[in-house]
Formats: sequence, C-alpha cells, structure tokens
Amino acid sequence: MFGILLSAGNVLLGFVLRSVIAKFFLYFALYFFVTEAVSFLQAAGVFPTAASLSSSLGAIGADAWYFLDLFGFSTGAPMIVSAYVTRFVIRRLPVIG
Repeated sequence: MFGILLSAGNVLLGFVLRSVIAKFFLYFALYFFVTEAVSFLQAAGVFPTAASLSSSLGAIGADAWYFLDLFGFSTGAPMIVSAYVTRFVIRRLPVIG
C-alpha cells in the first residue's frame, strides 16, 4: 500500500514540477517581456499619440464626415483596430498560435 501511495505522490510531484511550474515561469516571462516591450516602444515614439491622430482626423472635410457618421465609422473603426491587434498578438504567442 505504501508503494502505491509513494508512486502516486511521485507522479503528482513530477506533473507539478514539469508542467505547472514550467508554464508559470514561461507565462511570467512572456508577460514581463510584453509589458516592458510596450513601455519601451511607447517611450521611443513608435505608437501614434492622440494629438497626431486628432490632427490627422481634423483634416477630413464635413462632407466626408457625414458619410463616415452615416456608416458608423466612429463605432466600427475601433472594433476593427482592436480585432487586428488581438489577432496579431495571438499569432505571435508560441503556445497558442
């Protein structure tokens, strides 16, 4: 009986050490890398700022804004951009994509 319990404990300990702890460190490293990379890219000026976006959208005329509002551009554009960003991130994760 003691041998069976010892064997089950070894299997459980092996599972925890091989999969749970290894995945924890892998996901922590991925999270740390992504958060640091995004903050570095923001500081480097790679991402556009709100001022540059508002100035570029301010150049659109009133007649074009009428049709953009008619087609729901203010609702659809953020959805499309977030879907593309999500797709990009998911495809870059080695475990998922």
